[in-house]
Amino acid sequence: MTSTPPSLSDDLALALRLADAADAISLERFRAGNLEVSTKPDATHVTDADLAVERALRDMLAAERPADGILGEEYGTAGSTERQWILDPIDGTANFLRGVPNWATLISLAVNGVPQVGVASAPAFGKRWWAADGAGAWLAENGTTPRRLQVSGVRKLEDASLSFQSIAQWDEAGYLDQLIGLSRSVWRDRAYGDMWSYGLLAEGLLDIVAEFDVKEYDIAPFVVLIREAGGRFSAVDGTDTIAGRSSLATNGILHDQVLAALTHE
Repeated sequence: MTSTPPSLSDDLALALRLADAADAISLERFRAGNLEVSTKPDATHVTDADLAVERALRDMLAAERPADGILGEEYGTAGSTERQWILDPIDGTANFLRGVPNWATLISLAVNGVPQVGVASAPAFGKRWWAADGAGAWLAENGTTPRRLQVSGVRKLEDASLSFQSIAQWDEAGYLDQLIGLSRSVWRDRAYGDMWSYGLLAEGLLDIVAEFDVKEYDIAPFVVLIREAGGRFSAVDGTDTIAGRSSLATNGILHDQVLAALTHE
């Protein structure tokens, strides 16, 4: 007899509890004088906080969703990919280890590769964004009552605000000329970086976010967050995937205009 899968509301409730557990671990280690930092084979950094958070989340999922699979930044893939929890224990590790508060734990549940639940918890900012398919996108700040989010209504590139992450990413991807062209087309361009850009987009404070060199765990929660806030999410080439190693998130209205600008030779 096949068991009934949990409802998305149950999955979201679990994701929020996972975020609570992550925050308790990460905040205790943030700006700690004895923070342990090492270098991974890909030359990126990992801290003892990254490892401790992911271990704790995996333990909770093993107890509460033993049939589900997991994809985590630090400990890889295990189990089913039909229902898969995608974890980034600390998105923005470079910020975390320098004491910059722009970092978050990212938690998502993807069903057959499509994110259905997403949570981004940024305790150093006192902010948490979350969404579930059909349930809207939400933000809670410093313990205040959660408010529902809606992307902006900006309709023209010349009025739009863009966050592009980093020049080096675009240069390495061979898109530097396209970035410069896009920056000349918009009202304002900045590199807010990491998870914060997507949160600002969902809140209606930015209009375009684009990145390269991103993995599934870097962006999965934001696919459902932006979608539920009324926006659109794809790879830079327009493909509807979280495995394309690039991301383009917009208020939806501007999406095709940005795609045209980025694919123009």
